[in-house]
Amino acid sequence: MSNIICVIPARFASTRLPGKPLADVCGKPLIQWVYERAASSKRIQTVYVATDDKRIFDAVRAFGGLAIMTTGDYQSGADRIADAVKDMDWDVLVNLQGDEPMMHPDTIDRAIDILEKDPDCSVSTAMIRITNAEHYASPHVVKVVCAPDGRALYFSRSPIPSLSRAGAEPDFSGYFGFKHLGLYAYRRHVLLEFTKISPSFLEKLEKLEQLRFLENGYIVKVVETIHDSIGVDTPEDLENLKSILQSNKEKR
Repeated sequence: MSNIICVIPARFASTRLPGKPLADVCGKPLIQWVYERAASSKRIQTVYVATDDKRIFDAVRAFGGLAIMTTGDYQSGADRIADAVKDMDWDVLVNLQGDEPMMHPDTIDRAIDILEKDPDCSVSTAMIRITNAEHYASPHVVKVVCAPDGRALYFSRSPIPSLSRAGAEPDFSGYFGFKHLGLYAYRRHVLLEFTKISPSFLEKLEKLEQLRFLENGYIVKVVETIHDSIGVDTPEDLENLKSILQSNKEKR
């Protein structure tokens, strides 16, 4: 795999936190934190931000990043990305969500490694153990269940696997299941094929674009990581992120 790129989809519109890519986080716009995380990967050669908003485009260029303007009406972030890079030369593309400023570079690299190790794998992503019952129950935390070989079986906003079987005392050794992290690595032909497939029933039901791959027979594999990533969806998430980053800075 000679040419590996990362594209970060970023929209200004957000129901719960409008303009979040440009939100100030310890002196930098949120999108810059995400960009710098991707650029820290050992495997990624080039990082781009794909956006439909000139303000985000200009902010990325201002901190020295590469940005691409998109103009279509897209069904998902993957559709936006595919349109942005369809004429570029690349073999593997990493889709890092624009609200994931703490994705660990090692997690990114391990997701890329899966595609190299398994030629049957079409898409790779990452997960971390859920040890908090509130997170397990939250619809804002996407859960994933996998086969023993790491092949994804299903993603859901509901608590999966279920712990409610009558009379059962499940032993998860301190965890409830797995949280899906906002990261994907695609082979070129798979991502370009994705855009030609209509949004699927389960994708629309769960509002999770990765289900379109599963419903159409693509193999999605998931690597487990010990590095959690904090998605920023609400003003509370943003304040929590600022506190964590400030605390990390003070410890140095």
